Amino acid sequence: MIRLVFDKAWRVIGRINEAHMNLDKVHPSWQNIPSLYERHAEYFDKSRGKNLAEQPWLDMFLATAGPASDILDLGCGSGEPLAAYCIAKGHKVTGVDVSAPLLALCKARFPDQAWLLGDMQHCQLGKKFTGIMAWDSFFHLPPDGQRGMFAVFQRHAAPGAALMFTSGPGGGEAIGTFQGEELYHASLDADEYAGLLPSHGFALMRHVVEDQNCGGHTIWLARCLD
Repeated sequence: MIRLVFDKAWRVIGRINEAHMNLDKVHPSWQNIPSLYERHAEYFDKSRGKNLAEQPWLDMFLATAGPASDILDLGCGSGEPLAAYCIAKGHKVTGVDVSAPLLALCKARFPDQAWLLGDMQHCQLGKKFTGIMAWDSFFHLPPDGQRGMFAVFQRHAAPGAALMFTSGPGGGEAIGTFQGEELYHASLDADEYAGLLPSHGFALMRHVVEDQNCGGHTIWLARCLD
C-alpha cells in the first residue's frame, strides 16, 4: 500500500531543515507523478484501501461543509472510497486529477458527478465550493507547489467552507516506491501550514499528527472564514 511505503520512506530519509526549498533542489521524482498514476491506474485502484478508516474525518469535514454540499476533491484518484462516501451522503462532487485512466474509473462509477483532467496547482474553476479536500494527493507536490495551493484553496472556498488535507509529519521530502518506481512526497513544517491557513482566510479546526486511528495520516481540517 502506498501509505505504508510513504511512512517508511519518511523515516528513512528524514527531514530537510531548510525553511524554503528552490525547485532545482527538489528531488526529480516529483515530475513523474502524473505518469505513474496514468501507467499504474488499475493497480492503484485495486490496492487502494476501501475500508474507509478515514470516515471519522470525512464526517467532521462534511458536517463543517453542511448538507448537500458542493465538494471539490483535488487529486480524486479513482473516486473510491472518499468521493464515493461523499456522494452516498448526498453531496455533489467535482473531482480533479492528473490521471486520465483514474478519471475514467470515476466517470464510469459516478457519471452524474463532474470529473476534470488537470493539475490541481492550476485549478481555476470559476466557482466556489462548500468543501475542499486534498487527501493523500497534496503531498505529492514539491514544497513551493504546496505553498501555492493555498491560493487555490482560497479561490475556490465559499464562506464557511471546510478544507481538509493530509501532509507529512514534518518538513522535508520522502521518496517511496510504487510498482518499482520512485514515488515523491513532500511536506512543509507544521508551523508553516499553520501560518498559511490564516493568511489565506482559513481557521484551523483540528490537526492530528500520525493519527493511529486513521492509518497514521497527518491531517488538517480548517474552515474558511466568513
